[in-house]
Amino acid sequence: MSLRDFVSDSPVNNGRQYEFDLARAVPVFFLPFVHTVIECTPVDRIYEPIPFFFNIIIGQPLGAPMFLFAMGACINFSRKHTPAENMRRGLFLFIAGFLLNVLRFLIPYLTGYAITQDADKFITPLPYRVFGNDVLQFAGLFFLLFGFLQYLKLKDRWMLLVAVLMSVAGSFIRHFDTGNNAANIALGHFIGTEDSAGLYVMSDFPLLNWFIVPLCGYLFGKLLLYINDKKSFYLRLFPIPLIASVAFFVIEYKFEFGQMASGETLLFSENCYYHALWYDAIGYVAFAIGILGAYYFAMKIMPGFLKKFVVSLSRNITRVYVIHWFFVVMLTNVVLYSIRGTQDLPIGPTLLLSLIIFLITYPLSLLWERLSMKRREVKAS
Repeated sequence: MSLRDFVSDSPVNNGRQYEFDLARAVPVFFLPFVHTVIECTPVDRIYEPIPFFFNIIIGQPLGAPMFLFAMGACINFSRKHTPAENMRRGLFLFIAGFLLNVLRFLIPYLTGYAITQDADKFITPLPYRVFGNDVLQFAGLFFLLFGFLQYLKLKDRWMLLVAVLMSVAGSFIRHFDTGNNAANIALGHFIGTEDSAGLYVMSDFPLLNWFIVPLCGYLFGKLLLYINDKKSFYLRLFPIPLIASVAFFVIEYKFEFGQMASGETLLFSENCYYHALWYDAIGYVAFAIGILGAYYFAMKIMPGFLKKFVVSLSRNITRVYVIHWFFVVMLTNVVLYSIRGTQDLPIGPTLLLSLIIFLITYPLSLLWERLSMKRREVKAS
């Protein structure tokens, strides 16, 4: 049975695709753990087993790459997916990324400085922290460019060619230093920049390097619309890319290249992930396709109450993302640092703090959701 045998002439999977809910719920559940572990673990312990698990395994292939692939795929299942709607969504996300920087960096850092008067800790990195890019800004730029390509009525194969060329170009234009921090910050939204001193300027998820991941997600989601037997499709599809991608990641780690390259500083190693090479992008896409098959079967056997929790997490992913960052930075960089003179913690208390942050964040995200629904009801009445 070939792939063509699974493809119908018309869309058959228009409803909710629960494997994508799990693909979004897994990273959002672990967000407080990943970021608190990074904030509270000294550099010389970041590659110990538990920090490595959260920072590298959960934080990399299971984290942002999986979320971005699912983000692209879910365009096909959205009621609002015209070029204009996608570009409006992109503008909203791009602006939201900077508003988040104010919430998670400007406010906590100014608070920390007011308490400690430690300018090196709280003031010096503020320009990058406030104006630098992260996954929300990238998502915004992706939707802006994707909507523009839609407007041009570019066929899928040409979109994919654009994405491949961008990925290859981004692979050669990375670890780039203009010699000016403001220019590095601005260009960092599009190419991988850093300052030669290896201090603060690090562009997270530049457009050239990462556009291919959600674009491939979009193409996969478009195919999934027409799959008439998802069970057989995933059963035949997911083992090979999953095994191959995991093997590739292990080889990268063993020989320290690609996203697993090591350098004199942790910042360099992090940039090797954020400034993803073209073959890392292939690995992320292959892993995403493979793990989606596993997620599909997991959701089939998952108890109802847990399935409901997964869908809720998926639905509130942006709210959880925003809220958790405020508490992670405020509790680690401000509270811990102000009281103890350091935010470093042993791994046990770090995991406990991570759990506390999640238990605060998730109910607040539900409250935010309810208030948003009430506001929409008032506007509609």
